[in-house]
Amino acid sequence: MLDTNLIRTHLKEVVTGVARKGGTFDAGRFTALDEERRKLIAAGDERKNRKKSLAKEIGILRTRKQDSTELERQGAAISAEIAAGEAALTAVENAFADFILTIPNLPHVSVPEGLTAEQNVVVREWGEKPSFPFTPRPHWEIGELSGGLDFNRAAKISGSRFAVYFGATARLERALIQLMLDVHTGENGYTEVLPPFLVNDQSLIGTGNLPKFKDDLFKVENFNLYLVPTAEVPLTNLHRDETLELADLPRKYVAYTPCFRSEAGSHGKDIRGIVRQHQFNKVELMKFAEPARSYEELESLTRDAEGILQRLGLHYRVVALCGGDMSFSSAKTYDIEVWMPARGGYMEISSCSNFESFQARRSRIKYRTAEGKKEYLHTLNGSGLAAGRTVAAVLENHQREDGRVVLPPVLRPYFADRELL
Repeated sequence: MLDTNLIRTHLKEVVTGVARKGGTFDAGRFTALDEERRKLIAAGDERKNRKKSLAKEIGILRTRKQDSTELERQGAAISAEIAAGEAALTAVENAFADFILTIPNLPHVSVPEGLTAEQNVVVREWGEKPSFPFTPRPHWEIGELSGGLDFNRAAKISGSRFAVYFGATARLERALIQLMLDVHTGENGYTEVLPPFLVNDQSLIGTGNLPKFKDDLFKVENFNLYLVPTAEVPLTNLHRDETLELADLPRKYVAYTPCFRSEAGSHGKDIRGIVRQHQFNKVELMKFAEPARSYEELESLTRDAEGILQRLGLHYRVVALCGGDMSFSSAKTYDIEVWMPARGGYMEISSCSNFESFQARRSRIKYRTAEGKKEYLHTLNGSGLAAGRTVAAVLENHQREDGRVVLPPVLRPYFADRELL
């Protein structure tokens, strides 16, 4: 969430920043709630001071064995006023806290202007688009041709937007996950974490998934638990209510988890194949960083995710998202988009973001500065990569006319050095 003092002292800038994300900020409601809250606090303090003064006077009268009945009556009345004032303050503070949670993070000054994906800016590209002497098949046809992907049986078991993997295709996803973990832990300096796949509401509030994106979550009936939409949620909350030491920053984690999303609002988008499903696997990168260095860390995190695609020989581009295309919690985001031959276009395979102190404030995560002060740190995360989408990209980009798929050399050790899937 945003700093209340920042909102109070830079109200016009907050209105402008929210508008850059395509939203609206009700400055009048903020000011009204803020002023009412401060007025009630001041009135409560004044009543408590009056009660304290009366208590002293009553004590003096009792010492002198004089009648204190009238002052005691006044004290009781003030106590009732204090109780009523505290109830009113609680109601206003709850409304104020709920309102603050609905305000999105503000975009960094370097974020491109714009409200739609068409206004995103391509930062760089890597590799060449593959050319084929035949019409390339989409990944779901390749998977079904080999028997490696079965959508009909998945629908029988669970419904639409699920897949069953068989044989070498199942092994391909497992190998990709292993490759990602091996590279990020062995070469990029991340500590591997195997977190819970169920999280409570406070964890989702901390990352910004609740309350705004409640409809995109799967909740466990009769429990205050949700299936993780991404490993970002448990990884961020590893240090909720903690203070980290400056010498320990950046702290870097990587985790594999299955992810579960209802995909609310995505009807009709990528309905074929394994690109947009209710359940998918992902390797997530997470950093806790010193604010002064967090944008350097965003660049290196993005490069770490890119490195996996380079090892797989997949053409991609890095895109800086405009304000209106960014997530609720992000201050700046790079999307990494891989080339998909069958669609003749790009597909997001990783989203790398700096949330600055937005999530840290919601989760109360601080660090101790060189001067010994406790300040909110910055959180960053990105997919390193989405495993199912990487499977789709490998199948389409490395396919042969006969439907077989050439394994990138980096994956062959996971397949007893086979060259073909």
